[in-house]
Amino acid sequence: MFNSAERMKSLTSHFFAEHGRRISEMRSKGIDIIRLDVGSPDMAPDPSIVQTLIRGSQKDENHGYQPHKGTRELREAWANLYKREYNVELDPEVDILPLIGSKEGIFHLMQAYIQPGDIVMVPDPAYLSYEQAALFAGGDIRTLPIHQENQFLPDLKKIDRALLGKTKAIWLNYPNNPTTALATMEFFKEVIEFGRENNIMVCHDAAYTQVTFDGKNAPSILAVDGAKNTAVEFNSLSKSHNMAGWRMGVMTGNPGVIKTTFKLKSNVDSGHFLPIMDASIEAMMGDQEWRIARNEEYRQRRDIVLSYLKKIGLSAQTPQATIYIWSEVPEGWKSVDFVNSTLEKTGVSFAPGTIFGVYGEGYIRIALVQPLNRIITAMERLKEWIEK
Repeated sequence: MFNSAERMKSLTSHFFAEHGRRISEMRSKGIDIIRLDVGSPDMAPDPSIVQTLIRGSQKDENHGYQPHKGTRELREAWANLYKREYNVELDPEVDILPLIGSKEGIFHLMQAYIQPGDIVMVPDPAYLSYEQAALFAGGDIRTLPIHQENQFLPDLKKIDRALLGKTKAIWLNYPNNPTTALATMEFFKEVIEFGRENNIMVCHDAAYTQVTFDGKNAPSILAVDGAKNTAVEFNSLSKSHNMAGWRMGVMTGNPGVIKTTFKLKSNVDSGHFLPIMDASIEAMMGDQEWRIARNEEYRQRRDIVLSYLKKIGLSAQTPQATIYIWSEVPEGWKSVDFVNSTLEKTGVSFAPGTIFGVYGEGYIRIALVQPLNRIITAMERLKEWIEK
């Protein structure tokens, strides 16, 4: 037997790994499971992206190692995307670090900057990796409750001022996973000023900024004047271009943080496959009209789910971004119990709110990642079971 490193004790088993195992067992018994728990897009990227990958992979010269920081053309594509989508100017040489998915960058950043005892502020509820990455680096987690009455934004004025001298970083994520909330530019300005005044790194995850509905736009925190002095932002093609399995992410913002994180990253991996980089360039630089139809598909799925939730008496705000719905559970239920019972009785799988934090109790996250007919089937099953 070999003893694992002490730091491994900070990591918990990922909910979706265990949940997936249970679902696999049920499917092996012939049970039809409709998964609305994991946020993995079910639609493919635009054909032009796939064809670029195919053509590139057929060239013998494309199969070797590539620059650790990606090609200049890839970084320029990210800079162009930021200018087009957010009106943010980025220098491809110093402001942009391509990532093998933003999740790895989140861990790298915490390893590069957090020392044992440093405070890292994390919203609750929140995407699991922010807390896990900080804990693995030895950070001291302080949660920032986000509640519906405050539009699921943390109240910076309620932070204990005595903690600020020990605080190294604060995490944010808008449009928000799991609550679907949007942040305003006014809030981002407040956060950047908070970070500047207290010498705290602002870490923003912007993975869902290009999946919006009802005419809404989701800003980049880097659009705030002076933000690059204080902030870094993570982005990804996973949700914006249906490329979750391609693992194409980016960290942008503060050049010093980019440089330090790259130093760590270059010792961990050897970069992307060139055809994936070229296909990602096509994704960012090619015709974007197809994403309008994709977002409309998500909107239709959203409205169907909301209509069923209303019929069975469950309360959920109408999301104007992301691929999720954050719904309350029926009165008298705990989130995990409701999810487990729903899976057992209906074959429909949701994510319990408590996997995102203690303030996720009383909620489930519904991912809009099945075709419309399957979503209708799932909601019909749920309605029939609830109304029994």
